[in-house]
Amino acid sequence: MHMVVFITVGKSEEAEKIGRALVKERLAACVNVIGPMRSVYWWKGKIEEAKEHLLIVKTTGENLEGLTSRVKGLHSYEVPEVIALKIEGGSDDYLRWVEENTSLVG
Repeated sequence: MHMVVFITVGKSEEAEKIGRALVKERLAACVNVIGPMRSVYWWKGKIEEAKEHLLIVKTTGENLEGLTSRVKGLHSYEVPEVIALKIEGGSDDYLRWVEENTSLVG
């Protein structure tokens, strides 16, 4: 199973640090960093607004638990966003590439 994972962070340096670690450790085949963007959200009983960066991570279901754990260890937020969506289809060549590049044998 292939996955796309969304992660938000407050600073571009943190986005780069997390993205590079996930790829280097083969928890992700690719990480795109988008931002800054504006986020509006509830936090501790009130509406907050912040500039954030969005990481779009391509990985496999087998890596999701390890990826989530690694993000929690690297992330500065008290409750980091890690949301995974199953990829229902796409380019067979690309999805094969994701598998090959998230395997330690790869």
